[in-house]
Amino acid sequence: MSQPNTTTTKKRCPSSSSFCTTTSTTSTTTPGGHSPAMKKAKSQAIAFSTDKNGLQHRSQQQSSPLHFDPDMDTIEDPSPNDVSRSSSAVTSNLSRKKATPPQPAKKLVIKLLKAKPTLPTNFEENTWATLKSAISAIFLKQPDPCDLEKLYQAVNDLCLHKMGGSLYQRIEKECESHISTALQSLVGQSEDLMVFLSLVEKCWQDFCDQMLMIRGIALYLDRTYVKQTPNVRSLWDMGLQLFRKHLSLASEVEHKTVFGLLKMIESERKADNMDYMESIRYRLGEAVDRTLLNHLLKMFTALAIYVESFEKPFLERTSEFYAAEGVKYMQQSDVTDYLKHVETRLHEEHDRCLLYLDTSTRKPLVATAERQLLERHISAILDKGFMMMMDGNRIEDLQRMHLLFSRVNALESLRQALSSYIRRTGQVLIMDEEKDKDMVSSLLEFKASLDTIWEKSFAKNEAFSNTIKDAFEHLINLRQNRPAELIAKFLDEKLRAGNKGTSEEELEGILDKVLVLFRFIQGKDVFEAFYKKDLAKRLLLGKSASIDAEKSMISKLKTECGSQFTNKLEGMFKDVELSKEINESFKQSSQARTKLPSGIELSVHVLTTGYWPTYPPMDVRLPHELNVYQDIFKEFYLSKYSGRRLMWQNSLGHCVLKAEFPRGKKELAVSLFQTVVLMLFNDAQKLSFQDIKDATSIEDKELRRTLQSLACGKVRVLLKNPKGRDVEDDDSFVFNDGFTASLYRLKVNAIQMKETVEENTSTTERVFQDRQYQVDAAIVRIMKTRKVLSHTLLITELFQQLKFPIKPADLKKRIESLIDREYLERDKNNPQIYNYLA
Repeated sequence: MSQPNTTTTKKRCPSSSSFCTTTSTTSTTTPGGHSPAMKKAKSQAIAFSTDKNGLQHRSQQQSSPLHFDPDMDTIEDPSPNDVSRSSSAVTSNLSRKKATPPQPAKKLVIKLLKAKPTLPTNFEENTWATLKSAISAIFLKQPDPCDLEKLYQAVNDLCLHKMGGSLYQRIEKECESHISTALQSLVGQSEDLMVFLSLVEKCWQDFCDQMLMIRGIALYLDRTYVKQTPNVRSLWDMGLQLFRKHLSLASEVEHKTVFGLLKMIESERKADNMDYMESIRYRLGEAVDRTLLNHLLKMFTALAIYVESFEKPFLERTSEFYAAEGVKYMQQSDVTDYLKHVETRLHEEHDRCLLYLDTSTRKPLVATAERQLLERHISAILDKGFMMMMDGNRIEDLQRMHLLFSRVNALESLRQALSSYIRRTGQVLIMDEEKDKDMVSSLLEFKASLDTIWEKSFAKNEAFSNTIKDAFEHLINLRQNRPAELIAKFLDEKLRAGNKGTSEEELEGILDKVLVLFRFIQGKDVFEAFYKKDLAKRLLLGKSASIDAEKSMISKLKTECGSQFTNKLEGMFKDVELSKEINESFKQSSQARTKLPSGIELSVHVLTTGYWPTYPPMDVRLPHELNVYQDIFKEFYLSKYSGRRLMWQNSLGHCVLKAEFPRGKKELAVSLFQTVVLMLFNDAQKLSFQDIKDATSIEDKELRRTLQSLACGKVRVLLKNPKGRDVEDDDSFVFNDGFTASLYRLKVNAIQMKETVEENTSTTERVFQDRQYQVDAAIVRIMKTRKVLSHTLLITELFQQLKFPIKPADLKKRIESLIDREYLERDKNNPQIYNYLA
């Protein structure tokens, strides 16, 4: 707390010759918040008397003189006074002054009776001798007879008498002498690095303790002179500067210390790399003293020589160490173990920064390790182990690789490796024609594994997701049209009745996965053609596993490609629903009640030609009862819907026949062609191939397949003579009287003729024909808008508008066709420019 000092001063009153007494209070505060011991100033009472002439006479109540101390800012009275008597005198004087009129001015002079006090002789030298003795005792670790309070007071006295600068220089000189001696004593010390480093640590600890004690004694100097004088270091900083200076002069000590530190860290790194037994032997022998490392490195940091003296050589040695280790380990171990080793090393270096290195070293240290262990070996790591990890679905190892590569900005290399792997692996799945049957399921498994790796190993990185999509789009379109066809057939297999063991939820999941592959198809019109053909068979033959699943798939396709893509597919479902209503109406009509032959039930599907696939007409000579039925239904339909034309598709018909065998009655679910053949045996016991062909007029190949299914399949309603799997021209067939079966209702499966190359070609050709119309329409649409356009720009715009792959040569053919049909013309001056003809 600051003590107020009271000072009594005299000033001349402007209105008279008398003197006024004025008391002013000043406050002084010593640096550090402590006031030196000072005596409280006493008010000096001065009495005045007035004679008859009005002249005032000053009489002092005390005989003792005034003593003035210029350093204390107070006027001291060495003898005691009666304060109350002085106060009353001043009061009476003031009252008289008010009653006395102004008098002529008269000068009075107050003189100090004693000279300014002086310091004792040799005050500074004696005081410094005491302090120097104490400082030497501190550095020499000897007891000092003078207590700390007296030493502190001695520093205060010197500072109060303006001797702080001289004291600072003397302390600096004395400290430098002892610090120099201490550091020089380390030169040529023990050859054992550990012993030497311990001596350096001891010297540093002693220095810190000694400087703290000296700073405690001279704290007043630090808080007054040092703070008030610019460019003067604190005692602690001054000591550090002296230690740094003499450490650099004793270069052997500094270099040997740095070398010892580097050796200790290298030993620790080698110990970290040892196996279990070697590490036990190491711990029993020479263990690294991390406390020693910590203290010495903090010394370098405190001296501000850490970066220059230690960090630079340390990072150089680190780079050399990990460069050699990286090459060695890449040659000796596989990529999985190498990446684990790198991960461990990076954790060790991070921990090393926490334990004893300065925090500023962490970033360059880890970067050095990453550069030598990772960045230099990116290509080797990918070439040696990436495919192995992907093939083995090594989620954890791939995650580690992604994490480490991200630290050195090498994710682009990893992404390119992923793209190459997908294309190389997927090409095997796509181009192997012998495995076409399993292509789609293999692609789905491959895509699922990649998605798992992307989610768990690559942290759902968007760039990697785009890479997977681009690579799959490349794969799906390697074989033009074939993958689209196989995807449609895969869906047909899953949506067809008889697909046991699959719940609705699982089926829905499969449809979603297949839809992902569908997105990559460029020629979606090829998929549509094959899907529509298979859907028609499922709907007409009643082989769909679930109408809900069928409609769900149509909805997915509509969401993906728009309503135009699914318009025909939705029309097929509408035809099936409408046919049910027509059949109900037909059964209730007068024609059905009066003209239909008894014992026959007929259900007709009325199909809109534009919605359904194109089926080649197949002639067959139907039994009389079926002909009558068809004629009656046709009459009913045309009477209800005038202006329409019905064309019967016999190849799509199927029937249920009641058959009487000697061993029991059965119901046979057969196709229309099988029905026509079996009905012949109501009137004949034995028929040759040629007889059947003449009676039915069924096309040769279809007839052979039909007879093969009836006589050579699992349900042998007919017997073939001679026996064999193939039907020859001279074969004959008889009704199987000995036929038996445990079931009452039997399905006679038609021989599933594999789609021939011709059928696939015809479907593909229909797609191409549709594409031609789309190309023609696009060309006319563009030219109608532009009027005049160059060949190059027209081709560019066509590629942007058309949604299926097409070659420039095919586009050129369509342009020539439109020129022939006078939709376009070539410019007379430049044949590369086309003009639109309105």
